[in-house]
Amino acid sequence: MRYPRIVVLVGVAISIMIFAISTMLYSRSSLSDQNSSKLDTVGGHTPGYPILQTTGDVLDPTSFVINPKTAVVEPMKYLREFNYGRISTSSNGTVIRDFTLIASDQQTKEVSPGVFYNVWTFNGTIPGPTIRATEGDVIRITLINNGTKFHSIHFHGIHPSEMDGVFEGIAPGGKFTYEFTAEPFGVFPYHCHMQPLEEHITHGLYGVFIIDPKQGRPQADEMVMLMNGYDTDFDTENNFYTVNGIPFYYMHHPIQIEKNRLIRIYLLNILEFDPLNNFHLHANMFDFYKTGTKLIPDEYTDIVTMNQAERGILEFSYKYPGKYMFHAHKTEFAEKGWTGLFLVKDGTTQSVNENLNVTSIRNITDYSTSDFNKSTNHVPTGGVK
Repeated sequence: MRYPRIVVLVGVAISIMIFAISTMLYSRSSLSDQNSSKLDTVGGHTPGYPILQTTGDVLDPTSFVINPKTAVVEPMKYLREFNYGRISTSSNGTVIRDFTLIASDQQTKEVSPGVFYNVWTFNGTIPGPTIRATEGDVIRITLINNGTKFHSIHFHGIHPSEMDGVFEGIAPGGKFTYEFTAEPFGVFPYHCHMQPLEEHITHGLYGVFIIDPKQGRPQADEMVMLMNGYDTDFDTENNFYTVNGIPFYYMHHPIQIEKNRLIRIYLLNILEFDPLNNFHLHANMFDFYKTGTKLIPDEYTDIVTMNQAERGILEFSYKYPGKYMFHAHKTEFAEKGWTGLFLVKDGTTQSVNENLNVTSIRNITDYSTSDFNKSTNHVPTGGVK
């Protein structure tokens, strides 16, 4: 039996419509499942942050452990570690602090579990050591260049032009001693200033320099947080964002603090390629001292936004115990690593006390042996007198 042509065409059209509708319904169901899966697994800004696994260029490695021997830094150690240098006194009573920084550019280390990157470092880590002094101290920092390129150290702050680390690079195998008076008090970055500057910074040649006021600051649980990123595929866009060197580290290793204890964070932004970075504290507010050069706070807020090299001091305490987030309030940065947790303890416990100890390093020349002379006693704010 032969059907009229119009009937055949109508039948074909109906078949196509049924196939299209079925495909659309299946795709919606699949997309819904995918979105549901992403909400359950992505370690970025999602409800509850139930971190399990991720896909694409967002890496949140809960099932991987980074090896301290190959990692670019130990974030928990870096957090509260201050380098006060080798201390001596001049004939007129001025405190002299001697430091040694060794630049290298040949190493390859993990910046995230399973992700290795050619790092350029001061003393083998990104960030470099946190240098600390008191206003009026004489600072002497010897840079030894063990790298293959010219390097230098540029300190923000006040000092003579010949100590600015801009015009005279240190050749491979060379060394130079920067000497100046620590002034003014505040928080400052230091970094290599050789051209191309973008390359030297994005590879990791930077750190924090703290100058305490002579009168000191109130006692607090002090820590350093340096915001940075890594362009691991060299397209001038960051693949990872961190605070203190390793993505998501403090998300999986919460920072323990005590309820009602004053917390002081020395915060610095050294992020390359992105114009701005920021810090947001959950369920709390903080006093913010811009650049740390005043003893009176500039504002009371829960978020601060910084351009590259901007910095400041955050002071706050938590009234209630529990877990509280801190992260960049730029979703991309948070989802690519710049996220962490505070674990607020109700009362003093041994584990909290151990975690609150400030590590003071007396700087020595031979960093290759890592033979640091450490003090685990809580150092009074303002440095070693």
